[in-house]
Amino acid sequence: MLLKEQGTLQTPVGVFSAQHETVAAEPEQAQFYKQLIPLSKPSVGEQYAFKVDLDRCTGCKGCVSACHSLNGLDDHETWRDVGVIHGGGLAEASFTQTVTTACHHCADPACLNGCPVLAYEKDPETGIVRHLDDQCIGCQYCALKCPYDVPKYSKQLGIVRKCDMCHDRLAEGEAPACVQACPTEAISITIVNTHEVTVAAKGGVDFLPTAPAAEYTVPTTQYVTTREIPKDVVAGDLYSLKTEHAHLPLVLMLVLTQLSVGLYAAALYTGEGLLSVVTRVAAFISMGLGLAASTSHLGRPLGAWRAFLGLRRSWLSREIVIFGAFSGVAFGYTASAFIEVVPAGLEDLLAWSTVLSGALGVFCSVMIYHDTRRPFWRFSISGFKFFATTVGLGIAGYLTASVYAGLETMTLLYPLLATFIFKLVLEVAQLGDATAGDMSPSKKSAMLMLYPLRTVLVARFVLCAIGLLSFGFLFVEPSNFALVVVGFSSLLASELLERVLFFKAVAAPKMPGGVIS
Repeated sequence: MLLKEQGTLQTPVGVFSAQHETVAAEPEQAQFYKQLIPLSKPSVGEQYAFKVDLDRCTGCKGCVSACHSLNGLDDHETWRDVGVIHGGGLAEASFTQTVTTACHHCADPACLNGCPVLAYEKDPETGIVRHLDDQCIGCQYCALKCPYDVPKYSKQLGIVRKCDMCHDRLAEGEAPACVQACPTEAISITIVNTHEVTVAAKGGVDFLPTAPAAEYTVPTTQYVTTREIPKDVVAGDLYSLKTEHAHLPLVLMLVLTQLSVGLYAAALYTGEGLLSVVTRVAAFISMGLGLAASTSHLGRPLGAWRAFLGLRRSWLSREIVIFGAFSGVAFGYTASAFIEVVPAGLEDLLAWSTVLSGALGVFCSVMIYHDTRRPFWRFSISGFKFFATTVGLGIAGYLTASVYAGLETMTLLYPLLATFIFKLVLEVAQLGDATAGDMSPSKKSAMLMLYPLRTVLVARFVLCAIGLLSFGFLFVEPSNFALVVVGFSSLLASELLERVLFFKAVAAPKMPGGVIS
């Protein structure tokens, strides 16, 4: 019986042939014909988009392998990922669903809006968001801006890359690699109305449960299913604690530029004399080291001069331009201390221009991270931390120079102690989020600091305490230079560790995943 049945089995080609013959006699049976890509190009107000049939997705990762192979990606670089969402419980049947995801070619792409060198373009005809590799400087800001973890940094090339929907294949009527490789035809290309997608996203309609809110970038991917998704569905990696990259060059850049701005403000407060000169020189050195460190973060630093191109919409462009202006006037203000012929009015103008441009640069630094919409980096948190570092380290550096010069500036000890104590109180309050009920981004950040990053956290608090105690002893020994050196060094080191936590403990938004690897 089995041998007889074996003789009747058909290959996929044979099955299609038999169906085709049936259609010739009964045209209404032509429903088995299916196009995985549209037969026409998008009209005005429309664009291409991925369509994913969740009922067909098995999580086999055929799409991931095909994308990796066709695009020649690095070993650990992926433009398409597969994850899991699950839910259900005692009241309803359990639910598990694999999810394949790539770039959503958003109607309002955050990567494009944040790029300082305009290395992204949205094709006006197809709506595909393309990355221009030759324009990229490797700043990775698009990776921070994208809430779906789409842009991937290639260390080998020093640039960011991402899915472009195989636009060259689509132009020739060929399906993208992931679409063509899916054995269950779970992925296809469709055409969507961008206005309708935008209205739905801005109205609070999420395009996939557990995914980041759609209203930010208006993703166009369509996820369809005939199954009822439980209300309590969560991402498979919801409870995983994964630290982010430390971005050490950015740690140095942020802390040292903020120290520089604080020192220049202290020099303006001092007025004339040797103390002002020493403070200006220290501020200039700090600024130079900070800006130099920032270039080492770039994969292609020689292209950084083009950062002004995104000035209209990118806070990173604004920060680079403002700090460029800051370095120019700061050089003039520092040099004026050694040039006697500089008029007093011009020196005052340079002083105020330096402090104001520096403060504006710190504000741009705050907005860079606030604009990513990550709760751990929101304006109220980042703004207080960055400006507290500016004020606190500025006062600490000025006190160090004052004691060295034999001057007593005891009144500045009070704002110094108050600034760092308030900052520590804020950080302890953030740790309190670990006791929250739901696994929110704020809770995840608190748990990251308390567990994987505990050593860094403890060292940050200990060094800050040592610094404050050292400066506190000045009330007893106001001329002890060794104390202030220990105090300043400890506070500087503690601020560097705080900035490491700032980057590593952030809960980065992403599409659901992490279980299937």
